[in-house]
Amino acid sequence: MTSFSLNSSAFIQPRNLPISAWTGHIPFAAWLIEALRPRVFVELGTHHGASYFAFCQALLENRVEAKSFAVDTWKGDVHSEEYGEEVYTTLSRYHDLHYSSFSSLMRTTFDDAVEYFADGSIDLLHIDGLHTYEAVRHDFETWLSKMSVRGIVLFHDTNVRERNFGVWEFWSEISKVYPSFEFVHSHGLGVLIVGKEAPESVQALAIDAENGRGALINSLFSTLGTGISYRADIEWWKKEVGKFGQRISELEQAVVEKDAALAESKAKINDLEASHLENKSGSGNESDEQL
Repeated sequence: MTSFSLNSSAFIQPRNLPISAWTGHIPFAAWLIEALRPRVFVELGTHHGASYFAFCQALLENRVEAKSFAVDTWKGDVHSEEYGEEVYTTLSRYHDLHYSSFSSLMRTTFDDAVEYFADGSIDLLHIDGLHTYEAVRHDFETWLSKMSVRGIVLFHDTNVRERNFGVWEFWSEISKVYPSFEFVHSHGLGVLIVGKEAPESVQALAIDAENGRGALINSLFSTLGTGISYRADIEWWKKEVGKFGQRISELEQAVVEKDAALAESKAKINDLEASHLENKSGSGNESDEQL
C-alpha cells in the first residue's frame, strides 16, 4: 500500500470562483479527480457552483471520460437561506457554455433524482445539501446503494457546530464504519471510502491518517486552498469596487443632470421675473399717460 502523494492537479488554477465556504477544498477536489478518475460524479447541493465547477474543470483538464450531475432545486434552505432565480440563471449560463458536453444540471430534489441512477454506478458523490444530522444521514443512506466498488463520498461542513448543523455528528459515526479522512479547514470536508476497490492513492489518505500523518496532509491542502481563497476574495472585492465605482459615476452624472436642471429652472425663474418687472413697468407708464 502506497503513502499519500501529491499530483499535478492539486495546483489547479480555477477559472470560476464564486464566493463560497468550499473554495479552500478546490485543490483537493482536483487531486481527487486525477487520483480516482470517476466514471460518474454526482453532487447533491450546488448553489453557486464553486465546488461543482472545480470538479468539472478537473475532469476536463485530466481528460476523464465521465458523466457529471449537479442535483439541486436552486431555491435554498434554512442553512443556505432562500435565494432568487438569478443564482440558477448565472450558474446555468456558465455551465452550458463550458461543461454541457458531459455535465447535466438536475433541478429537482435529492430523493427524486436518486431514481435516475443505477445501483453501483456512482464513483464519486459529494453531499452538501441541508446540513442537519437527519438530512445528511438520510442523503447518505438513500444514495449508498448507488455507490460503486470504487466509491468515494464527500461530506462538507464536518467542522461546523452551530445553527443546527449536524454533519459533524453523523461524520463522527460513519467515519468509524469506513476508512476515512477529514480536512478541518474551510468548514471541514470528510472523505469516506465506501468502495473496497478505491484507488490505493485515495486509500493512502486513511492509512496515513491512522499513522499520524493526517495533520501534515491537512496543512498541505489548507495552504494550497488558502491561496485560492485569497484569490477568490480579491476577485470578489474587485467586482464590489467596480460596482461602487459605477455607482459613484452614476451619482456624479445624476448630480450633473440635477445641476443642469436647477440652472435651467433658475434661468426660467429669472426670465419670468424679468418679464413680470417689464410688464409692471409698462403698466405704470400707461397710468402716467392717462393722468
